[in-house]
Amino acid sequence: MNKKVIIQDLGLKDYKDTWDYQEELFQGILDIKSQNRKDEANQKETPNYFLFVEHPHVYTLGKSGDLENLLLNDEQLAAKGATFYKINRGGDITYHGPGQIVGYPILDLDNFFTDIHKYLRFLEDVIIKTIADYGLKGERSEGETGVWLDVGTPFARKICALGVRASRWVTMHGFALNVNTNLGYFDNIIPCGIRGKAVASLNVELGVEKVDEEEVKQKILHYFKELFEAEFL
Repeated sequence: MNKKVIIQDLGLKDYKDTWDYQEELFQGILDIKSQNRKDEANQKETPNYFLFVEHPHVYTLGKSGDLENLLLNDEQLAAKGATFYKINRGGDITYHGPGQIVGYPILDLDNFFTDIHKYLRFLEDVIIKTIADYGLKGERSEGETGVWLDVGTPFARKICALGVRASRWVTMHGFALNVNTNLGYFDNIIPCGIRGKAVASLNVELGVEKVDEEEVKQKILHYFKELFEAEFL
């Protein structure tokens, strides 16, 4: 089992370009797995990747999502400088934009554990542990993926969205943690298709103008490495 993970920080990158790059890495792992099944005498290790990225304003709709949860038409999208894509992850609609840390682990779970439920819970745990370092109590909300604050109260709000795709135990897509995010962009959707639930950002919760995003990334990697027992390249 290859537990080495190649870390790449793509900086600010167009959503579609990043999606294409994810697909390329994803397919590369699947191709190796396919070849390994055909040639048992010459087994190749499958690589693992963890991509950090920040996207320009974009709304993405998961394969089970409802387009009615996007509250803007094409002209309004353009006026806000935003794009829209219907994509192949799970979940409904979400927003990505500046000030948000997006993480895309592209892993062969055969290298770690073959349990998608456990994988999602581990990703949530990474974020829960990360924001705990800032004094915030992140929680799960029953039946709703992601990381939430003040679950079970009228003030419940989501600080991190989660949506993944997996095929033959290879993962893509991932999580989006609001760090210094303009939450006004969430007003243009019904986030994750859940009415009446608010969203949160780390800087707002801490009452500061800006949180050090590089510091947050290092914390995320620390807890990811710990939980997945990974080695970074």
